[in-house]
Amino acid sequence: TGGRRGEIYRRLRVLRDKYADLIRERYPKIPRRVSGYNLQELLPEHGFDVAKALVGTEGTCVTVLEATLRLVHSPPVRTTVVLGYPDVYAAGDHVSEILEYGPIGLEGMDNVLVENMQIKGQHPQDIKLLPHGQGWLLVEFGGATTEEADEQANRMIAALKKRADAPTITMYDDQEHEKIVWETRKSGLGSTARVPGKPDTWEGWEDSAVPPEKLGQYLRDLRKLFDKYDYGCALYGHFGQGCIHTRIDFDLKTRDGIQKYRSFISDACDLVVGYGGSLSGEHGDGQSRAEFLPKMFGNELVEAFREFKTIWDPDGKMNPHKVVDPYRIDDNLRLGADYNPPQPATHFKYLEDHGSFPKATMRCVGVGECRREHGGTMCPSYRVTREEQHSTRGRARLLWEMLEGDPLKDGWREEAVHDALHLCLACKGCKSDCPVNVDMATYKAEFLSHYYAGRLRPMHAYSMGLIYWWSRLASLMPGVANFFTQTPGLSDVVKTLGGLSVHRQMPPFATRTFTDWFRSRPPKNTQRPTVLLWPDTFNNYFFPETAVSAVEVLEAAGFHVTIPRRSLCCGRPLYDFGMLDLAKHLWREILETLQDDIQAGTPLIGLEPSCVAAFRDELTGLYPNDENAKRLKAQTFTLAEFLESKAAHVTLPTLPRKAIVHGHCHHKAVMGFSAEQKVLKRLGLDFHILDSGCCGMAGSFGFQPGDHYEVSLKVGELVLLPAVRKASKETLVLADGFSCREQILQTTDRHGLHLAQVIHMALRDGPRQGPGVPGWEYPERRYIDSRLFHGAFSKKEMAMLGGAGALLAGGALIWLLNKKKRR
Repeated sequence: TGGRRGEIYRRLRVLRDKYADLIRERYPKIPRRVSGYNLQELLPEHGFDVAKALVGTEGTCVTVLEATLRLVHSPPVRTTVVLGYPDVYAAGDHVSEILEYGPIGLEGMDNVLVENMQIKGQHPQDIKLLPHGQGWLLVEFGGATTEEADEQANRMIAALKKRADAPTITMYDDQEHEKIVWETRKSGLGSTARVPGKPDTWEGWEDSAVPPEKLGQYLRDLRKLFDKYDYGCALYGHFGQGCIHTRIDFDLKTRDGIQKYRSFISDACDLVVGYGGSLSGEHGDGQSRAEFLPKMFGNELVEAFREFKTIWDPDGKMNPHKVVDPYRIDDNLRLGADYNPPQPATHFKYLEDHGSFPKATMRCVGVGECRREHGGTMCPSYRVTREEQHSTRGRARLLWEMLEGDPLKDGWREEAVHDALHLCLACKGCKSDCPVNVDMATYKAEFLSHYYAGRLRPMHAYSMGLIYWWSRLASLMPGVANFFTQTPGLSDVVKTLGGLSVHRQMPPFATRTFTDWFRSRPPKNTQRPTVLLWPDTFNNYFFPETAVSAVEVLEAAGFHVTIPRRSLCCGRPLYDFGMLDLAKHLWREILETLQDDIQAGTPLIGLEPSCVAAFRDELTGLYPNDENAKRLKAQTFTLAEFLESKAAHVTLPTLPRKAIVHGHCHHKAVMGFSAEQKVLKRLGLDFHILDSGCCGMAGSFGFQPGDHYEVSLKVGELVLLPAVRKASKETLVLADGFSCREQILQTTDRHGLHLAQVIHMALRDGPRQGPGVPGWEYPERRYIDSRLFHGAFSKKEMAMLGGAGALLAGGALIWLLNKKKRR
């Protein structure tokens, strides 16, 4: 065809003819080889496939704009067999035999990986499903039916049982157990990085590959090499294809440690080449191994790689110094002998990272689970924008670069970091979903506290961050407050002045707070065990019926319910805006006020999941050495946790209804959701827990204008809101979070219910509450017509209303004049 394309093809043909014999001789014939370039795909016997030759070139030759993929059939039904061996080496010895039975998956792992999982508390139920052993193979068979997949598995099992060295065997052919078992293997990277009590581990020799028939002996020799260098690590990987994954506790901060690392990699390259293997079986050479490619391919083929790259990239601009003319493996280390990051004073103490914020920013190891598009909680902002800067990984990297001062130079005032965190919903999903538990919500709060030090924050930070104080003020005259926030037209002015989206409806204040109701009634069950119910801002000032239901449920269960003697707040909204000094002040008030209850061991029950999460997470993050803080953390429960741990003997009423359940993101991330599932089963509900991630409202996030509002809606539309709209009117919608219920209320025609309300419903109506019978109904919330207020105010409220109206009108006028002046 001539032109540049014709030139490339002509030169590739010349390159192929020049090196064809050497390519056939030196390229290993193994299932997994990623090292070097795929020059063998240019050979005549492989059809001169240029596309396949470019696959895996690591951005050093081309940028792929579009690709056509060849799909492989995926059997609809799977059966998993787990085989236990005395050690991982014996497991490797049996790989070739097992491959004869045609599995579609064959993975392996050693006892060190499982021990790390136990230390980190990961997948405790998964580990129990493994058969006895110190090394395991997970073998998967597929078929059109369960019988077909089981038949293949049973044929292999029958043969293995005849062996004198037969492994222990467990077979699973139900999707639930299969998924659980595979989680043990999938968690490999997360289980080997940041193990408490062990040195940090690093990549560097994480994906070597050998012929599967030589795997067992290679693993033994590899372990000898680790022992020679006094390195520790776990071994796991794609055993059926001879590819081994591991992370090694290299010392990359001292000159001697780096030299030792370099020597080990050189010896490891010699070892794998001696087995006819590849330096890399999956991730590529990059800078970590490209220097040693001559050991595997020889100098002539490395020169062929240079010529191949030059054909595509004559100016050497595409990802230079990686596969061709590479840097040394100890050049440009992320750490290095000169690594000495600043150690800024912080509000949170980061004990899991040895009290170091820089070490916390290094927690991310780049797995990219935060970039998934469905399932779990994280990362809601990335799922909407699909931008790396809005992923947990991208944000963690920017924070690390901020502390390094390269390339980001402005420290805590760095706009690039602020922009990346701008759309973080602080959902805490990464704290549980991320394999290494990156806690971006905490990092965001920390950053904003320094970013805004000595500066004014946006208006919404004051209108929403200080909601506790505004609510206390509004509770004195809820009618006046609701007049301004609910009257059409006037409410838009209030929202605009408060920096809120005019598309959102501000929830009306309750005419009577929960605490007023509680203190007006005589105490009950005074001779029974005492519990402390936490009257959070949202359920106290906006939805007191939730807390009222909780009181009656707890009293029906035989407990004496109390509340704090004075108004308190955990400061949950403050974290989203980095108001940490004020949050710490509130915590000190809580610890002082509740000291007697804390030391008496009185359980504290929270109804708002984000508040409970603050007691279980932020409290000890800010006060890690305060013994009362530790006690309070241990004594704080969700309603479901309390009913399961302290009231398991109580028979709950049944409620034969269907329900869909949305778990608050903080609830799932910090407390877990197992207690809720158990209580729902005790209630007899026919329920389905939505895999809905974050609701999108995320506290005050969804009330903010512009891109916050847009992202909030798009996050909600991923799973939760369509599921709610699809549910029948008779199906209950459970959502404990105030913001979750607000998102549902403001975007659908349904009302969400708190678990306390559902249990109370069962107590009140019992068996009469059958399918098709309306549940606990609440009047639809509408903007309040100002005519409804005629004669509704006292003289004091009327005077306050007039004064507030004058102030509001004056403020609006000043705001409009300033806006006009700026224009």
